Amino acid sequence: MHTTNYVDTFIEVADDCPVDNAVEPPARADPTIAKLHYALVSAAPYALTSDDVVFETYARRAGVPESDRPAAREAFFAKGQPCLRSSPLGKRYGWGVHHDAQGRIALYARESDGYARLAADGQIAHVRAMRSSRSRS
Repeated sequence: MHTTNYVDTFIEVADDCPVDNAVEPPARADPTIAKLHYALVSAAPYALTSDDVVFETYARRAGVPESDRPAAREAFFAKGQPCLRSSPLGKRYGWGVHHDAQGRIALYARESDGYARLAADGQIAHVRAMRSSRSRS
């Protein structure tokens, strides 16, 4: 079974993120991946893992019934899935994602003291959100 979880890791905002201050993804009739990621994590900091958020986002967008979710989750993670480094939150909206020692996650606005503290913490691993595919080097 594959996983998207990290432990004791901070996913910093992408180098080419277009915002200086974190913004909440806009609401739409059909919630975007960014909006679902934001809603799930901001509602319960350090309660969910990356796997929980990635699967729940898929399940809601695909309309997977609650009764089918355990089997659907197993099938979903039978193959590799993109981790939160590819989330629009870190690529476009200015949010860092901290994974604690149990792999549970919370969001930090790039302009916040919490983000600065985590970005400077040498006791945890650091990775960057993926650059936008439209960026040119």
